[in-house]
This record gives sequence, C-alpha cells and structure tokens, in this order.
Amino acid sequence: MPGLRTEPSTGWTTRDSADLYDIEAWGEGYFRVAPATGHLTVHPTRADSPAIDLVEVVERLRGMGYRTPVVLRFGAILEDRLRRLHDAFATAIAEHEYRGEYRPLYPIKVNQQRGVVDELYSIGRRYGCGLEVGSKPELLAVMATARDPDRLVVCNGFKDADYIQAVVLASKLGRSIIPIIEKYSELELILEHSRRHGVKPRLGVRVKLARAGEGRWGDSGGARSKFGLFANELLEVYETLRRDGLEECLELVHCHPGSQVQDIRSIKDALNEIASIYVELARLGAGVRLLDVGGGLGVDYRGARANVDSSMNYSIEEYAADVVSRVASACEAGGVEVPTLLSESGRALVAHHSVLVFDVLGRSGRGRLEVDQTLDQLEREHEELPAPIHDLFGAHETLSPERLLESFHDAQQARQEAVQLFSLGYMSLELRGLADRLYWSLCARAREIAATWEDAPAELDELEAILGDVYFCNLSVFQSLPDAWAIGQLFPVMPIHRLDERPTVQAVLADLTCDSDGRIDRFPDADGTRGTLPVHEIERGGSYYLGAFLVGAYQETLGDLHNLFGDSHVAHIELDGSGGWSISEIVAGDTAADVLVYVGYSPERLHEALGHECAQWVEAGRITADESEALFGFYGDELAGYTYFEDGQQVDHPEEAVPEPATSRGDSRRSAARRSSRPIR
Repeated sequence: MPGLRTEPSTGWTTRDSADLYDIEAWGEGYFRVAPATGHLTVHPTRADSPAIDLVEVVERLRGMGYRTPVVLRFGAILEDRLRRLHDAFATAIAEHEYRGEYRPLYPIKVNQQRGVVDELYSIGRRYGCGLEVGSKPELLAVMATARDPDRLVVCNGFKDADYIQAVVLASKLGRSIIPIIEKYSELELILEHSRRHGVKPRLGVRVKLARAGEGRWGDSGGARSKFGLFANELLEVYETLRRDGLEECLELVHCHPGSQVQDIRSIKDALNEIASIYVELARLGAGVRLLDVGGGLGVDYRGARANVDSSMNYSIEEYAADVVSRVASACEAGGVEVPTLLSESGRALVAHHSVLVFDVLGRSGRGRLEVDQTLDQLEREHEELPAPIHDLFGAHETLSPERLLESFHDAQQARQEAVQLFSLGYMSLELRGLADRLYWSLCARAREIAATWEDAPAELDELEAILGDVYFCNLSVFQSLPDAWAIGQLFPVMPIHRLDERPTVQAVLADLTCDSDGRIDRFPDADGTRGTLPVHEIERGGSYYLGAFLVGAYQETLGDLHNLFGDSHVAHIELDGSGGWSISEIVAGDTAADVLVYVGYSPERLHEALGHECAQWVEAGRITADESEALFGFYGDELAGYTYFEDGQQVDHPEEAVPEPATSRGDSRRSAARRSSRPIR
C-alpha cells in the first residue's frame, strides 16, 4: 500500500519528487523537475532540449488575463513524436533491407482541433505524412486544406452517396485521396460516381481480422468489429473489379488491430494475417501497393512498460521492426513486391504534446480525528456508556504492528454496532460522533503502521483513499478528462511546482461539477494504481497548480458540457530558436453565453428578461436601484465570462463584452467556429 513519510521536508530533493511521481517512466524525456526552482519543465525535443517552465507559462497567461484551467500545447513535441515514428521505421527498413517505404497517416479523429491538424500536416511534409478521415465533417475539414498531391488522404467510416461523390470530385482537383471500402454497397456507389465523372478510381479495402484485439478496445478488431469485409466479401469485391477490368484500381489493403494495444503479441498476430491477405490479393492480380496496418500503437500512461491496462509492453522501435519484418517475410514467401507501409498511429503522435493545468480551490478532510477524553472521564460524565464505545477504546489500546488486523477488525465491528444503536434510538448523536472519531483515528494509526510494511494486508489498501483529503479543483473531469470518467483511463497527474518540498497530504481530486463521478481517484503507480495523489498543503493566499499529462489524444473532442462547464483556454507554446519560448496563439475557452447558446438559450433574451424583472422590483420597492444595477451587471459580466472560476479576473474579450443575439445553435462558437482564436504576435 502506498504511503507518505510524515517527517519534516528537510532532506527532500527534486529527485525524490521525480521518483515519487515516476516522471521518467511515463514522461519519455519530455518532462523533468528543475532542481533550482522545484518547477516542472517541458523539454519538447527530449535530450538537450531547451526547458520550458510550466509555472512561468501559467503566470504569463494569467498576466494576459487567462486563468486556469488551460490546455498547453507544445508543437515541438508533435514534431518530435512524428520524427521518432519515422526514424523507427527508417531504422527497421534499413536493418531488414526492406525495398519499400513508410508513410505515417494521422487519423484526425484523435484530435481534430485545427491547430493540431494544421501543425502535423505542415511538419509532416518532410515525412510524407498524410491524413485519415472517418466521417463527412472530417472530410470537409481536410478537403480544403490537404492539397499536397504527394500525400495521401485515406477515407474510412460510413459513406453515403454525397460523401463518395465528394471524394471522387476531390480526386479531380489533384488530391491523392483513397476511399476505403468498408462494405460491399460502397463499391457500387464508388464505381457509379467514378463513371459519371470520368475518373479512374483509387480504392482500398478494410479487412476484418479473424482474431480480435486485446484490452479495453479489443472488440474494435476481429469478427465483431464495426467495419470491414470478411474474406468472402473481400473476394466478391475483387471479382467485381476484375469483371470490369478495374482490378488495378485496388491499391490499398487496410486493417484495424485495435486501439491502445497493450500486448505486442496481438500486433504480431494481426500483422501476420493482414500481410498474408495482401500477398494473396497481389497474387490474384490486384493492383495493391499500399498496406495500412491501422492504429493500435499504444501510449504508456502509467509508465509500467507491461501488458496491463493503460500501459504497453513494447516500444515504438519494436513496433516498427515487427511491422517491417513480418510484411517483408510474407511478401518474400509469396513472391510479391513489398508494399509502401502506412500506419495510423494517432494516439502515439499527439498524446504527449498537451498538458492540462488547473488550480486547487480548496480542500476538505475527515475532520478532527483526535479523541481528547479518556475512557475514565467519559464514564464519569455518562451513567452508562454503550458497549461499542468501550470496544473502540479497547481496540485503540491493543493496536500494534503485531495485532494490527485484529484491532482493525474489532474497531469495524464496534462502529457498525454503534451505528445500529444510534439508528434505533439507543445512542445519542454526541456518542455517535465520539464513536466515529475513535474509529477514524484508529484507521489513521493503522494506515501509518501499514505504510511501513513492504507487503501490507490488502484490506487496508482502501484506507489511503478513505482517509485522504479531497482537493477541489478548478476543472470539469467530464469536459477536460472524459476518458478518466467514462472508461477509467489513467492519466499521470502531479503538482507542477513545490517539487523541492515533501508532499505531506494524500488526496483525491474533485472537480467543480455537482456530480459525484466528477473526481479523480485512480492514479498511475509504478506497481499498479493508487487511490490518492501525494500533494502539498495548500498555502493561504497562494495558488497551487496541478497538471494532467498525456491528454492530447481524444480528450478535447470527447469532452461534454456537464453542468455547462465549457472548453478551457488553449495556449500554443513554441520554441523561439534562441533557447527561449513564446506563446504563439491562444484559443479562448467558452464563455457562459457560448454554452447556453449550445443548449438552446438566447443569452441576450435572458439578460433582457432579468433586466425587466429587476426594474419591476425596484419600482415595487423590493430592491434598491443600486442592488438592481449590481445584480444586472453581475449577470452580464458572467454571461461574457469564463465558465470556470476566475478569482476575480475577467478575461479581456472586447468583442464579447455584450452577448451577441443568437437565433440558432449554429451561432454558437462551439458548433460553428468552435472557439475564437487570438494570435499573439
């Protein structure tokens, strides 16, 4: 069971904090603790990279009027991730004397934010990086921007006639665009529109693998997968093309082995199957020359380097070597030319580049646990003490390392009996409170004893979470970390400053929503997970900042408006070439007016309605004119303000000072332009 030493912080170093939060295991060289300041720093290109102090970034943003929570994006990390993936395949291609190429694809569903897609497409030019889309809106986003004819746009997902016609016409604009046939009916539509517009189609097929993947997303592959063709359907597609003399148009074979695959053996099995299918299609006479091995390349969120949830037991380099070697072996055995290799490793590309920083607003604990009175004093004050009180005092007296579990079990039984007596009216509230203090103080002592053991009893593990404080944080888990709530995804979380001090508090993190699920109470640990996070005492009048890491994949797009907490601010941080950094762009978070429009309200009408009511009550003498003005002004300010706590600081958005009239949901920034973008020169 994890525990914290409670000695004074003398002797604590930043190295101790780095070990405690296991930064090296999950950070992959991008995050370090600065010994001089105790702040967490970002190193976008890992080795010998300039350091970006996270606290300095946050304070600079505050000076500009932007308060936490804020998502910090580091474009140089995106470039480093893409470079590392490319280099891993380049090394494997050289080692195996592979006679083909590798080109990465970025599936924009992983993070569709314009800044992310644009940056990856821009820096991806030197690596031949293409894009993958899975819906009509994603196709619309890419069609107008992905203009490089030498880079692929691969189209997955459900396709109607309009979608397919757009793909066919885009190819006439010079786009290198390939629709993937997920079901046979799509082939008929593609051929129909190709004939109508005089285009020779470029086609791909997605294959349903026989074996499902493993882990949380195992069913996204295999026979139960949502998309793809079974072997008999694949042959039917080929025969249709052959009859029309279009077998050369079948260029690409695609599969999806799963998402966040944690065991390399699952990837090896998928590679063996898809490589064999590619070889057979080539031998039949199809024009295949591209093999897309799909997604699946994982991210080690917990740093365990193991086949466990939220981790992975392989590296990017091992993944690339397996892809290259297994495809090469299958093609050599089948006597066909090796294909150009593609992969859709979106999570591995973008997870590391975003950090969510938020502040702590307050805390609550289990209250005073000490019992000031002795049993003798209580017996003099009460005619007859209930038996559970005697038993709880007895459990305290016998508590020792040798009798730890025995005393703990006695205390559990006594507290249960005290609750029953109180419920039946045989115990006063005063004595019920005393029973609770006796029980929880014993639990605290038991936790301290168990924390010194290498192998503590399993039933005491939960004491860390039960006795831990609750730190109330300025964020919405549902908006900023939805996977932590929805599927139990682990994200590394830690303080970004005071790392030269020993943390003396164990806490769970609660968000601003009124939902009991709005909390983070599972944290990655080198040996598994822990129920609390080691944190520092909150200093009166000071800010305490925490960071959630590896949040660049899926979290922004999946976030919802629970309790109408909207999108947080986003700041793009860039290296300036001289060892420093700059804020290149800020994307303002949602205002209250934005989110109200999204759920069907008109902020202008709400404001006017309150104004009319205030005027009526002033006339009736219920409130004064000054009170009416204060309430009306507060309402207008808050409509234009951040949905999160701003600590009295108003973000300066002159264009949003008065809510604009909204006639439909399409007027909201979330559904139309998503968020305003303010470049910083």
